[in-house]
Amino acid sequence: MLKAYKYKLEPTTEQKILIEKHIGSCRYIYNWALSLKVKSYEETGKSLSQFDINKRITSLKVENNWLGEVNSQSLQGMTRNLESAFTRFFREKKGFPNYKSKKNPVQSFPVPQHYSVDFETNTIKLPKIGIVKAVLHRTFEGELKTATVSKSCTGKYYISILVDNGKDHPIKKTFSETTTIGVDVGIKDFAVLSTGEKIENPKYLKSSLQRLKVLQKRVSRKQKGSKNREKAKQRLAVLHDKITNQRNDFQNKLSFRLVSENQAIALETLNVKGMVKNHHLAQAISDSAWSSFVTKLEYKAEWFGKTILRIGQFEPSSKVCNVCGYHKSDLTLKDREWTCPDCKTKHDRDINAAINIKKFALIDQNLIGV
Repeated sequence: MLKAYKYKLEPTTEQKILIEKHIGSCRYIYNWALSLKVKSYEETGKSLSQFDINKRITSLKVENNWLGEVNSQSLQGMTRNLESAFTRFFREKKGFPNYKSKKNPVQSFPVPQHYSVDFETNTIKLPKIGIVKAVLHRTFEGELKTATVSKSCTGKYYISILVDNGKDHPIKKTFSETTTIGVDVGIKDFAVLSTGEKIENPKYLKSSLQRLKVLQKRVSRKQKGSKNREKAKQRLAVLHDKITNQRNDFQNKLSFRLVSENQAIALETLNVKGMVKNHHLAQAISDSAWSSFVTKLEYKAEWFGKTILRIGQFEPSSKVCNVCGYHKSDLTLKDREWTCPDCKTKHDRDINAAINIKKFALIDQNLIGV
Protein backbone atom coordinates (compact mmCIF):
# COMPACT_ATOMS: atom_id res chain seq x y z
CA MET A 1 0.00 0.00 0.00
CA LEU A 2 1.34 3.41 -0.97
CA LYS A 3 1.36 6.25 1.54
CA ALA A 4 2.81 9.75 1.32
CA TYR A 5 4.64 11.45 4.18
CA LYS A 6 5.29 15.20 4.13
CA TYR A 7 8.11 16.83 6.10
CA LYS A 8 9.45 20.34 6.44
CA LEU A 9 12.98 20.94 5.18
CA GLU A 10 15.48 23.35 6.74
CA PRO A 11 18.11 23.87 4.01
CA THR A 12 21.16 26.10 4.32
CA THR A 13 21.56 29.18 2.14
CA GLU A 14 23.68 27.24 -0.38
CA GLN A 15 21.16 24.40 -0.45
CA LYS A 16 18.30 26.87 -1.03
CA ILE A 17 20.14 28.11 -4.13
CA LEU A 18 20.51 24.54 -5.40
CA ILE A 19 16.83 23.82 -4.74
CA GLU A 20 15.87 26.97 -6.65
CA LYS A 21 18.07 25.83 -9.55
CA HIS A 22 16.32 22.44 -9.57
CA ILE A 23 12.89 24.09 -9.54
CA GLY A 24 13.76 26.47 -12.38
CA SER A 25 15.47 23.82 -14.50
CA CYS A 26 12.65 21.30 -14.08
CA ARG A 27 10.07 23.96 -14.99
CA TYR A 28 12.14 24.79 -18.09
CA ILE A 29 12.32 21.11 -19.12
CA TYR A 30 8.57 20.65 -18.67
CA ASN A 31 7.73 23.67 -20.83
CA TRP A 32 10.35 22.71 -23.42
CA ALA A 33 8.99 19.15 -23.63
CA LEU A 34 5.41 20.41 -23.92
CA SER A 35 6.43 22.68 -26.81
CA LEU A 36 8.17 19.76 -28.54
CA LYS A 37 5.10 17.52 -28.26
CA VAL A 38 2.73 20.23 -29.53
CA LYS A 39 5.03 21.17 -32.44
CA SER A 40 5.55 17.52 -33.42
CA TYR A 41 1.81 16.88 -33.48
CA GLU A 42 1.14 20.01 -35.55
CA GLU A 43 3.81 19.13 -38.11
CA THR A 44 3.55 15.33 -38.35
CA GLY A 45 0.25 14.44 -36.68
CA LYS A 46 2.19 12.26 -34.21
CA SER A 47 3.27 12.97 -30.66
CA LEU A 48 6.76 12.42 -29.30
CA SER A 49 7.12 9.72 -26.66
CA GLN A 50 8.72 10.25 -23.27
CA PHE A 51 11.69 8.15 -24.42
CA ASP A 52 12.28 10.35 -27.47
CA ILE A 53 12.17 13.53 -25.39
CA ASN A 54 14.58 12.11 -22.78
CA LYS A 55 17.12 11.37 -25.54
CA ARG A 56 17.01 15.02 -26.59
CA ILE A 57 17.76 16.26 -23.07
CA THR A 58 21.43 15.24 -23.50
CA SER A 59 21.95 17.58 -26.46
CA LEU A 60 19.95 20.29 -24.67
CA LYS A 61 22.42 20.12 -21.78
CA VAL A 62 25.28 20.85 -24.20
CA GLU A 63 23.51 24.03 -25.32
CA ASN A 64 22.57 25.01 -21.75
CA ASN A 65 25.41 24.23 -19.32
CA TRP A 66 23.34 25.23 -16.28
CA LEU A 67 21.14 22.15 -16.76
CA GLY A 68 24.14 20.03 -15.77
CA GLU A 69 24.06 21.50 -12.26
CA VAL A 70 20.85 19.68 -11.36
CA ASN A 71 19.91 16.03 -10.90
CA SER A 72 19.36 14.46 -14.33
CA GLN A 73 16.69 12.10 -12.98
CA SER A 74 14.69 15.08 -11.75
CA LEU A 75 14.71 16.44 -15.29
CA GLN A 76 13.50 13.13 -16.65
CA GLY A 77 10.90 13.02 -13.92
CA MET A 78 9.33 16.15 -15.41
CA THR A 79 8.89 14.44 -18.78
CA ARG A 80 7.20 11.59 -16.92
CA ASN A 81 4.88 14.10 -15.27
CA LEU A 82 4.08 15.58 -18.67
CA GLU A 83 3.28 12.14 -20.05
CA SER A 84 0.93 11.56 -17.12
CA ALA A 85 -0.76 14.92 -17.80
CA PHE A 86 -1.43 13.92 -21.41
CA THR A 87 -2.74 10.54 -20.27
CA ARG A 88 -5.23 12.27 -17.96
CA PHE A 89 -6.20 14.59 -20.81
CA PHE A 90 -7.00 11.78 -23.23
CA ARG A 91 -8.48 9.25 -20.82
CA GLU A 92 -10.16 11.36 -18.15
CA LYS A 93 -10.72 14.62 -20.08
CA LYS A 94 -8.92 16.59 -17.34
CA GLY A 95 -7.89 19.47 -19.59
CA PHE A 96 -4.92 20.04 -21.89
CA PRO A 97 -1.56 20.39 -20.06
CA ASN A 98 -0.58 24.01 -19.36
CA TYR A 99 2.84 25.60 -19.30
CA LYS A 100 4.30 25.99 -15.83
CA SER A 101 4.82 29.54 -14.59
CA LYS A 102 7.34 30.79 -12.05
CA LYS A 103 4.48 32.87 -10.63
CA ASN A 104 2.63 29.79 -9.40
CA PRO A 105 2.25 29.89 -5.58
CA VAL A 106 3.77 26.42 -5.16
CA GLN A 107 6.89 25.33 -7.06
CA SER A 108 8.26 21.78 -7.00
CA PHE A 109 10.49 19.18 -8.63
CA PRO A 110 10.59 15.36 -8.41
CA VAL A 111 13.34 13.17 -6.98
CA PRO A 112 12.65 9.69 -8.45
CA GLN A 113 15.40 7.80 -6.59
CA HIS A 114 18.88 7.86 -5.02
CA TYR A 115 17.77 9.78 -1.94
CA SER A 116 17.78 8.57 1.66
CA VAL A 117 16.12 9.40 4.98
CA ASP A 118 17.91 9.22 8.34
CA PHE A 119 15.52 9.42 11.31
CA GLU A 120 18.35 9.31 13.86
CA THR A 121 19.99 12.52 12.63
CA ASN A 122 16.77 14.10 11.25
CA THR A 123 18.29 14.55 7.81
CA ILE A 124 17.44 13.70 4.20
CA LYS A 125 20.14 13.21 1.56
CA LEU A 126 19.15 14.55 -1.86
CA PRO A 127 21.22 14.07 -5.05
CA LYS A 128 23.15 17.17 -6.16
CA ILE A 129 21.90 19.03 -3.04
CA GLY A 130 23.42 17.06 -0.18
CA ILE A 131 22.33 16.30 3.36
CA VAL A 132 19.44 18.57 4.32
CA LYS A 133 18.06 19.02 7.82
CA ALA A 134 14.40 18.07 8.14
CA VAL A 135 11.66 17.98 10.77
CA LEU A 136 10.98 14.22 10.73
CA HIS A 137 8.04 14.26 13.13
CA ARG A 138 6.94 10.71 12.29
CA THR A 139 8.68 7.58 11.06
CA PHE A 140 7.77 5.03 8.40
CA GLU A 141 8.91 1.65 7.14
CA GLY A 142 8.91 0.47 3.55
CA GLU A 143 10.41 1.02 0.12
CA LEU A 144 11.07 4.61 -0.91
CA LYS A 145 9.38 5.65 -4.12
CA THR A 146 9.34 9.06 -5.81
CA ALA A 147 9.81 12.12 -3.59
CA THR A 148 8.75 15.67 -4.41
CA VAL A 149 10.52 18.75 -3.06
CA SER A 150 8.30 21.83 -3.00
CA LYS A 151 8.50 25.50 -2.07
CA SER A 152 5.37 27.10 -0.64
CA CYS A 153 4.11 30.61 -1.31
CA THR A 154 5.61 31.67 2.03
CA GLY A 155 9.11 30.51 1.05
CA LYS A 156 9.09 27.33 3.16
CA TYR A 157 10.49 24.09 1.80
CA TYR A 158 8.86 20.66 2.11
CA ILE A 159 9.40 17.14 0.85
CA SER A 160 6.66 14.58 0.19
CA ILE A 161 7.91 11.00 0.20
CA LEU A 162 5.88 8.19 -1.36
CA VAL A 163 6.44 4.93 0.53
CA ASP A 164 5.36 1.40 -0.31
CA ASN A 165 4.94 -0.31 3.08
CA GLY A 166 4.49 -3.74 1.48
CA LYS A 167 0.99 -4.20 2.88
CA ASP A 168 -2.15 -4.82 0.88
CA HIS A 169 -5.18 -2.61 1.17
CA PRO A 170 -7.44 -3.99 3.91
CA ILE A 171 -10.48 -5.95 2.82
CA LYS A 172 -13.59 -3.81 2.71
CA LYS A 173 -15.65 -4.29 5.85
CA THR A 174 -19.28 -5.32 5.49
CA PHE A 175 -21.82 -2.61 6.20
CA SER A 176 -25.52 -2.37 6.88
CA GLU A 177 -28.14 0.31 7.38
CA THR A 178 -27.09 0.83 10.99
CA THR A 179 -23.36 1.13 10.20
CA THR A 180 -23.83 3.54 7.27
CA ILE A 181 -24.07 7.30 7.60
CA GLY A 182 -25.33 9.85 5.08
CA VAL A 183 -23.46 13.16 4.72
CA ASP A 184 -24.91 16.27 3.12
CA VAL A 185 -22.35 19.06 2.69
CA GLY A 186 -23.48 22.67 2.68
CA ILE A 187 -22.56 26.31 3.24
CA LYS A 188 -24.32 27.29 6.45
CA ASP A 189 -23.36 23.97 8.08
CA PHE A 190 -20.28 22.32 6.62
CA ALA A 191 -21.84 18.88 6.93
CA VAL A 192 -25.17 17.53 8.13
CA LEU A 193 -25.29 13.84 9.11
CA SER A 194 -28.19 11.45 8.74
CA THR A 195 -28.10 11.05 12.54
CA GLY A 196 -29.30 14.65 12.82
CA GLU A 197 -25.93 16.10 13.84
CA LYS A 198 -24.93 19.38 12.27
CA ILE A 199 -21.23 20.27 11.94
CA GLU A 200 -20.71 24.01 11.84
CA ASN A 201 -18.85 25.51 8.91
CA PRO A 202 -15.77 27.34 10.31
CA LYS A 203 -15.57 29.62 7.21
CA TYR A 204 -11.88 30.38 7.62
CA LEU A 205 -11.73 32.54 4.50
CA LYS A 206 -14.71 34.66 5.52
CA SER A 207 -13.32 35.23 9.02
CA SER A 208 -10.02 36.47 7.57
CA LEU A 209 -11.53 38.39 4.66
CA GLN A 210 -11.20 41.83 6.21
CA ARG A 211 -7.52 41.30 6.98
CA LEU A 212 -6.98 39.91 3.46
CA LYS A 213 -8.47 43.06 1.93
CA VAL A 214 -6.13 45.24 3.98
CA LEU A 215 -3.04 43.24 2.95
CA GLN A 216 -4.09 43.11 -0.71
CA LYS A 217 -4.58 46.88 -0.72
CA ARG A 218 -1.10 47.33 0.73
CA VAL A 219 0.37 45.19 -2.05
CA SER A 220 -1.41 47.17 -4.76
CA ARG A 221 -0.14 50.47 -3.36
CA LYS A 222 3.52 49.44 -3.34
CA GLN A 223 5.72 50.19 -6.34
CA LYS A 224 6.13 47.23 -8.66
CA GLY A 225 9.54 45.61 -8.36
CA SER A 226 10.33 47.23 -5.02
CA LYS A 227 11.43 45.39 -1.88
CA ASN A 228 8.48 46.80 0.05
CA ARG A 229 6.11 45.23 -2.45
CA GLU A 230 7.82 41.86 -1.98
CA LYS A 231 7.48 42.21 1.80
CA ALA A 232 3.78 43.06 1.44
CA LYS A 233 3.24 40.07 -0.86
CA GLN A 234 4.98 37.85 1.68
CA ARG A 235 2.63 38.99 4.47
CA LEU A 236 -0.35 38.30 2.21
CA ALA A 237 0.99 34.83 1.34
CA VAL A 238 1.45 34.00 5.04
CA LEU A 239 -2.23 34.71 5.71
CA HIS A 240 -3.35 32.64 2.70
CA ASP A 241 -1.13 29.80 3.92
CA LYS A 242 -2.67 30.04 7.40
CA ILE A 243 -6.21 29.79 5.97
CA THR A 244 -5.22 26.74 3.92
CA ASN A 245 -3.65 25.03 6.95
CA GLN A 246 -6.70 25.75 9.12
CA ARG A 247 -9.03 24.30 6.48
CA ASN A 248 -6.90 21.17 5.99
CA ASP A 249 -6.65 20.58 9.74
CA PHE A 250 -10.43 20.83 10.16
CA GLN A 251 -11.16 18.54 7.21
CA ASN A 252 -8.55 15.94 8.22
CA LYS A 253 -9.96 15.68 11.74
CA LEU A 254 -13.56 15.46 10.55
CA SER A 255 -12.86 12.93 7.79
CA PHE A 256 -10.86 10.73 10.21
CA ARG A 257 -13.73 10.82 12.70
CA LEU A 258 -16.36 9.85 10.11
CA VAL A 259 -14.25 7.04 8.70
CA SER A 260 -13.43 5.71 12.19
CA GLU A 261 -17.03 5.71 13.45
CA ASN A 262 -18.77 4.18 10.38
CA GLN A 263 -18.34 1.24 8.03
CA ALA A 264 -19.77 3.12 5.02
CA ILE A 265 -20.29 6.79 4.17
CA ALA A 266 -22.89 7.90 1.64
CA LEU A 267 -22.24 11.10 -0.32
CA GLU A 268 -23.96 13.07 -3.05
CA THR A 269 -22.05 13.68 -6.28
CA LEU A 270 -21.73 17.44 -6.68
CA ASN A 271 -20.92 19.52 -9.76
CA VAL A 272 -18.74 22.02 -7.89
CA LYS A 273 -17.42 23.66 -11.09
CA GLY A 274 -20.97 24.40 -12.15
CA MET A 275 -22.03 25.60 -8.71
CA VAL A 276 -19.26 28.20 -8.40
CA LYS A 277 -20.62 29.91 -11.53
CA ASN A 278 -23.27 31.33 -9.21
CA HIS A 279 -21.47 34.53 -8.22
CA HIS A 280 -23.60 34.96 -5.11
CA LEU A 281 -22.37 31.66 -3.65
CA ALA A 282 -19.00 31.15 -5.36
CA GLN A 283 -16.85 32.48 -2.51
CA ALA A 284 -18.72 30.52 0.16
CA ILE A 285 -18.52 27.30 -1.90
CA SER A 286 -14.79 27.76 -2.51
CA ASP A 287 -14.25 28.48 1.20
CA SER A 288 -15.96 25.18 2.09
CA ALA A 289 -13.67 23.19 -0.27
CA TRP A 290 -16.03 20.21 -0.58
CA SER A 291 -13.92 18.43 -3.21
CA SER A 292 -10.90 18.49 -0.92
CA PHE A 293 -12.98 17.03 1.91
CA VAL A 294 -14.33 14.21 -0.27
CA THR A 295 -10.79 13.37 -1.41
CA LYS A 296 -9.69 13.06 2.23
CA LEU A 297 -12.66 10.79 2.96
CA GLU A 298 -11.84 8.57 -0.02
CA TYR A 299 -8.18 7.90 0.74
CA LYS A 300 -8.80 7.41 4.47
CA ALA A 301 -11.57 4.94 3.61
CA GLU A 302 -9.04 3.01 1.48
CA TRP A 303 -6.58 2.93 4.39
CA PHE A 304 -9.09 1.51 6.87
CA GLY A 305 -11.14 -0.75 4.60
CA LYS A 306 -14.28 1.39 4.70
CA THR A 307 -16.69 2.06 1.82
CA ILE A 308 -17.68 5.32 0.14
CA LEU A 309 -21.12 5.21 -1.48
CA ARG A 310 -22.24 7.75 -4.07
CA ILE A 311 -25.61 8.87 -5.37
CA GLY A 312 -26.19 10.84 -8.58
CA GLN A 313 -26.03 14.62 -8.55
CA PHE A 314 -29.60 14.84 -9.90
CA GLU A 315 -31.19 12.81 -7.10
CA PRO A 316 -33.72 15.15 -5.39
CA SER A 317 -32.45 14.38 -1.87
CA SER A 318 -33.76 17.51 -0.13
CA LYS A 319 -37.12 17.63 -1.94
CA VAL A 320 -38.25 14.09 -1.12
CA CYS A 321 -39.87 13.16 2.19
CA ASN A 322 -37.75 10.45 3.77
CA VAL A 323 -40.85 8.95 5.45
CA CYS A 324 -43.44 8.59 2.68
CA GLY A 325 -41.54 9.60 -0.47
CA TYR A 326 -43.61 12.69 -1.33
CA HIS A 327 -41.79 14.99 -3.79
CA LYS A 328 -42.05 18.70 -3.04
CA SER A 329 -41.14 20.19 -6.42
CA ASP A 330 -41.64 23.84 -5.41
CA LEU A 331 -38.99 23.77 -2.64
CA THR A 332 -36.58 26.69 -3.05
CA LEU A 333 -33.12 27.30 -1.65
CA LYS A 334 -34.41 29.75 0.98
CA ASP A 335 -36.81 27.14 2.41
CA ARG A 336 -34.85 25.55 5.28
CA GLU A 337 -37.84 23.69 6.75
CA TRP A 338 -40.97 22.20 5.20
CA THR A 339 -43.88 19.97 6.17
CA CYS A 340 -44.91 16.98 4.08
CA PRO A 341 -48.58 17.40 3.04
CA ASP A 342 -49.10 13.61 2.90
CA CYS A 343 -47.67 12.29 6.20
CA LYS A 344 -47.48 15.69 8.01
CA THR A 345 -43.82 15.12 8.93
CA LYS A 346 -41.92 18.33 9.59
CA HIS A 347 -38.51 18.27 7.91
CA ASP A 348 -35.29 20.14 8.40
CA ARG A 349 -34.15 20.49 4.79
CA ASP A 350 -30.51 19.44 5.37
CA ILE A 351 -31.19 16.56 7.77
CA ASN A 352 -33.84 15.24 5.38
CA ALA A 353 -31.29 15.42 2.54
CA ALA A 354 -28.67 13.50 4.57
CA ILE A 355 -31.20 10.77 5.42
CA ASN A 356 -32.24 10.49 1.76
CA ILE A 357 -28.60 10.34 0.60
CA LYS A 358 -28.09 7.36 2.90
CA LYS A 359 -31.40 5.81 1.83
CA PHE A 360 -30.78 6.17 -1.92
CA ALA A 361 -27.22 4.82 -1.59
CA LEU A 362 -28.41 1.72 0.29
CA ILE A 363 -31.19 1.14 -2.26
CA ASP A 364 -28.52 1.11 -4.99
CA GLN A 365 -26.66 -1.51 -2.94
CA ASN A 366 -29.91 -3.54 -2.55
CA LEU A 367 -29.58 -3.33 1.25
CA ILE A 368 -33.02 -1.81 1.75
CA GLY A 369 -36.18 -1.84 -0.31
CA VAL A 370 -37.62 1.04 -2.30
